[in-house]
Amino acid sequence: MSTSNARIDTSPIDTTRADPAHSDSIPDLSTAVWRKSSHSNGATNCVEVALLADGRVGVRHSHRPDEAVIVYSRSEWEAFLAGVKAEEFEVGTA
Repeated sequence: MSTSNARIDTSPIDTTRADPAHSDSIPDLSTAVWRKSSHSNGATNCVEVALLADGRVGVRHSHRPDEAVIVYSRSEWEAFLAGVKAEEFEVGTA
């Protein structure tokens, strides 16, 4: 599956200001279990992911857990993972 034409909204959801008119778009992060890759080995530029209660996936900076969280739908996250497995995002060495 190619995701090169897929459009994924990577705009962070500001979880610090809830808009009552769009309360269904604000994820409940209170029960999120955040995981960091075992391949991080203490690196400083790591992200953590969590499967949210509503089925979406949250992504945040591991060293700034109180800042913005980017939230993806399950299908967006699955498209991203498929792209990683297909090596669509590999960067060549110079």
